[in-house]
Amino acid sequence: MADYYLDSSALVKHYISETGSAWVSGLFDPALNNEIFIATITPVEMIAAITRRARGGTIAVADAAAACSLFRSDLLTSYQIVEFTDALIARAMTIAEIYALPGYDAVQLAAALEVNTLCVGSGLPPIIFVSADDDLNTVAASEGLVVENPDAYP
Repeated sequence: MADYYLDSSALVKHYISETGSAWVSGLFDPALNNEIFIATITPVEMIAAITRRARGGTIAVADAAAACSLFRSDLLTSYQIVEFTDALIARAMTIAEIYALPGYDAVQLAAALEVNTLCVGSGLPPIIFVSADDDLNTVAASEGLVVENPDAYP
């Protein structure tokens, strides 16, 4: 069992076949009993990412609709959702200011850091931050998170 925090660039690979999809989908193996954390904003980012691919012609419209439907269903049971708090938003603003990350990348990282703090503070192993965004991964690692890039697993 491990705790993973997935940003939308990683999570989308569970619903659309691309580099790293098999690795990400492996995290969901019930036998592993992993916990998957996502931020409150991730569902919006996911639907946007999937539908943008359909509009761009890289996936069929029917496949996008099926992926969106499956994701909405999975939201009910498959994820621990990190809610936004004033403290999380303040931390995200600080991250954005220090590292010049895009806004939602800063929010994703702040949410992951909050979960990591709770895990480590409770005597659990640190979370594993999963993102296909190299810039975000660099900052996450500099903030002390264990980082995995699913694109490293073709």
